[in-house]
Amino acid sequence: MEPIKKRRERFEATKKIYESGILEFEGVNGRDVYNCSVPFDYEGQRYIFGRVEKRAEWANSVTYLFCFDRDDRKWKRVENFDALPIEDPFVTFIGGELIVGGTHVIFVSGKIADYSTYFYKGKSPFSLRLFSTGPSDMKDIRLFEISDGRIGVFSRPRNEEIRKKYGSGSIVGVTVIDKIEDLTPERIENAEYIHGMFGTDEWGGMNQAFYLKDNLVGALGHQCYNDYRNDVEYPVYINMMYIVDFLKHEVLEKQVVGTTSCYPETPSKLPTLCDCAFTSGMVAMNGGKVRLYSGLRDCGEGYIVIDDPFREAR
Repeated sequence: MEPIKKRRERFEATKKIYESGILEFEGVNGRDVYNCSVPFDYEGQRYIFGRVEKRAEWANSVTYLFCFDRDDRKWKRVENFDALPIEDPFVTFIGGELIVGGTHVIFVSGKIADYSTYFYKGKSPFSLRLFSTGPSDMKDIRLFEISDGRIGVFSRPRNEEIRKKYGSGSIVGVTVIDKIEDLTPERIENAEYIHGMFGTDEWGGMNQAFYLKDNLVGALGHQCYNDYRNDVEYPVYINMMYIVDFLKHEVLEKQVVGTTSCYPETPSKLPTLCDCAFTSGMVAMNGGKVRLYSGLRDCGEGYIVIDDPFREAR
């Protein structure tokens, strides 16, 4: 399996970026907004969920709802929306309902004791209710609706046992449930491992997924490795695309679609996070292009316009 670092080098030599920018958020009192959901529409208005956090704090986030203001980059906080107690929010639509999820962190005596994914659903962003959670100590769970109404679920276990067994820092699994009420920690925990996702000492997870055709699902995610500069460890996060056969549990295609060098410069929460692009997802545009959104350096949210990486698979 070709290391992701090599894939990145090849991408950097041939990348084609048509446009890039940084999102601006109003109403957050100077706090950072990053690792957002993709934008989505409701009753003629465009919205986005964003993780909001002080620069000097860590895993002490809430998620706000923002509405589109102007010129593709400016977003304004929705004042009548109660903040969700999650970080790294994501959205999808299942059975006509909006599904919103994110990581809920539990602190005990000032230290992280546990975290899990919270799932909310509602007919609108203003009628969300918590309906399920993921397994303890698991982030990056994502859902996609299949053409027959069933629901695909990506999991992402990460622990020392996984590392010893597979050689990678995390793995991704996939399972299929009949209805949203079947989304339970047990079903997610038992999702079957997908082969060929990460190499030795790599890790990552899914961020957005959508059914393509037959048994294929397209996904945008992040794939990561540690770089070492002057004996200092720098985690590198890369925007990735995957095409997965969710019945055979195999990756049929994967490629780098974005790196931090594709986006404008932003501050970094820590100096060692300068090379982190945490994928949010993409929105289709005209002319076979997409706008790919990504959290940047745990401080901001950016976008790039690229060719649709799934155009030949649709």
